Amino acid sequence: MLTFLSISFLVLYGFDIVMLFYFGLHTYLMVFLYSRNKENCAEDDTKILSIKDKNLPVVTVQLPIFNEFYVVDRLIESACNLQYPAKKLQIQVLDDSTDETIEKVAGLVSQYKKQGIWIEHVHRTNRKGHKAGALDEGMAKAKGDYIAIFDADFTPDPDFLLRTMGYFDDESIGMVQTRWGHINETYNILTKAQSFGIDGHFMIEQVARNGSNLWMNFNGTAGIWRRSCIEDAGGWEHDTLTEDFDLSYRAELKGWKFRYIKDVVCKAEIPATMNAYKAQQFRWCKGSIQTAVKLIPRIWKSNESWKIKGEAITHLINYSVHPLMIINILLTAPLLLMEYWAGFKMEDLPMEILFGSAAFLSIGSMGPVIFYAYSQREIHKNWKSKLIYLPVLVMIGTGIAVMNTYAWMEAVFGIQSGFKRTPKLRIEKEGDSLQDKIKYVVPVDYRAFLEFFMGAYCVFCIYLSFMVGKPYMIGFMVLYSIGFFYVSYLSVAESFWKFKPATKAEKELRAVA
Repeated sequence: MLTFLSISFLVLYGFDIVMLFYFGLHTYLMVFLYSRNKENCAEDDTKILSIKDKNLPVVTVQLPIFNEFYVVDRLIESACNLQYPAKKLQIQVLDDSTDETIEKVAGLVSQYKKQGIWIEHVHRTNRKGHKAGALDEGMAKAKGDYIAIFDADFTPDPDFLLRTMGYFDDESIGMVQTRWGHINETYNILTKAQSFGIDGHFMIEQVARNGSNLWMNFNGTAGIWRRSCIEDAGGWEHDTLTEDFDLSYRAELKGWKFRYIKDVVCKAEIPATMNAYKAQQFRWCKGSIQTAVKLIPRIWKSNESWKIKGEAITHLINYSVHPLMIINILLTAPLLLMEYWAGFKMEDLPMEILFGSAAFLSIGSMGPVIFYAYSQREIHKNWKSKLIYLPVLVMIGTGIAVMNTYAWMEAVFGIQSGFKRTPKLRIEKEGDSLQDKIKYVVPVDYRAFLEFFMGAYCVFCIYLSFMVGKPYMIGFMVLYSIGFFYVSYLSVAESFWKFKPATKAEKELRAVA
């Protein structure tokens, strides 16, 4: 029985390592495809339109919001400043709010209407479908043949539409996506680390896919849809938490093409608190896997090439890295002690399994490091000085593995959960105080204690490694333990802000509200 159990552990551990290695290799592939095809996603100056062009089509700009008291004025101002003929630019504030944001939006909309701007306040009391439901309801009232979408944390530049609408002269283009930039990249260690992850996706992955004629996805904001594409694909559906991912692949299954422009950047506010970041990651992870469960059978049966199918499926299940990491960590101690509890000696194998797994992990782990470093090299002149925050990204990526593993399992087993919004606090510069804006503090999640347990377990594995004389995994365990402890600590610490006495700034804000 013990021999069977030990072999089962080894088989599971081996499968886990191979899958992690696969996802690591995939990042190498993304860098390779980017380097070969990056010019295919460069901005085409001939596509830039003039506001004086009398043939410009009507565009509807949708601004979906929910309780965005701190940032809604910045969002609406950015939309109203878009350079486009006033009679051809319809702005919809799709407001699902339940707090004083409603009154604030109503006042702002009234103010801009008096300035001759075509802007509407669409407020729902029934939040059915959440963001997807709001977008769908807005579509019914939209006058434009093109739909631009900006989430509450985004600030499009005035020339955004003039630099993107020209790509729709190709009738096969159903959506144009732009690159995300950052308003508050340097605010704290968390925002600096997150900027690496965002840059990796938008500078490397999206270019690698779109430039190589593989499928890419709309990122939920900072993009424009052809209305007929949305309708042909079946419209906004809200059976997943990533309605953008879902609609993208359904549209591409219908034969629509997308266009990604890496040189048009739309800046956004990065979550500056750990609990807000975890809520965002939970939603993205669960939604991606829900979309995978929903669409992989359709993709597999489609007539697309094996390259498109393989990349599309890999992209959909990419968040599986997190449960694989958790399994890898949890199996470390049993494997280290296998010789003692099962009489199984590593020397009985042709080579020590832990040495081999450490080598595989090292090769696979270098993929994301190169991937994120390369994105910084392509964006920033001083990219080398930014690499100091790369280990922080790795630690945080490990620390949120517990939360994302829960999200992954809920998606796979069809467990429903509430929509966890990402609070936007208008944190733009180093002097801005997070604690002055506790109105939208995300409550601590019990999984923060599981994160602490995982950190302690990693420390235990380090101790075992020394005890049994097998130090191959110590480097990984040190990094993992720091990541779990850091994420757990910040998650709990932030939840106590609401118990602190209100600051002068917060009292003034409440008085205005």
